[in-house]
Amino acid sequence: MEYIQVTKDNLENEHICCAISNNKDAQVSSKKAWLSERFDDGLVFLKSVERGKCFIEYIPAEKAWNPIEAEDYMYIDCLWVSGSLKGHGYSTDLLEACIADSKVKGKNGLCILAAAKKKPFLADPKYLAYKGFKVADEADNGIQLWYLPFSDDAKVPNFKACAKHPHIEKSGYVLYYTSQCPFNSKYVPILEETAKQEGISFKAIQITDRKTAQAAPTPITTYALFYNGDYVTNEQMNAKKFLKLVSKVGG
Repeated sequence: MEYIQVTKDNLENEHICCAISNNKDAQVSSKKAWLSERFDDGLVFLKSVERGKCFIEYIPAEKAWNPIEAEDYMYIDCLWVSGSLKGHGYSTDLLEACIADSKVKGKNGLCILAAAKKKPFLADPKYLAYKGFKVADEADNGIQLWYLPFSDDAKVPNFKACAKHPHIEKSGYVLYYTSQCPFNSKYVPILEETAKQEGISFKAIQITDRKTAQAAPTPITTYALFYNGDYVTNEQMNAKKFLKLVSKVGG
């Protein structure tokens, strides 16, 4: 497999999203704007030359849009290989490239979000364990911070206090999200319209700066849904799934 790094110079010409083919789609423009603004922070987006779900996105942990303390670590926003590209060792290729680059840049290790049991849009804990990652910290909602140290004396990263006990003082459904995931530009408006039509209390809060993201009341900032103050899920939903969740959870 041949890989290419997306940069400011080639961003407009490269296909950057797993399931979106139209470069004029709002999801594509949203993601490309996100990437463009993060490159100066040291973000790296490495993908296969083939179209499909095969890429890794990582950034120095100090610049990550998550409430973590991981000095001199590299934080992996997303490592995603699926569809027909699975089963060929491409995940290993991408991870090894990230490790090599991080060591060159003097990092102490890597960290990434997962959970004890695989959750949608989070790394597979079995794969992480197989690659030598260990659990560094865990929030009350089961979201874990995994890490791969490059030396035995590397400091163990952790969640900030604001994210250890995910809870907010707001009623109804409240969604925190960022533009890191392109699908939010499509599905968040759908949930807002669905909630309005069904008379469901719903508020979407877009996190638009790193300082706010690093002080968020949840380890996951790309998409975190709360109901009456309690964390519910990080899974993005269409209207049907949202209404199914409401019928189960309440509201």
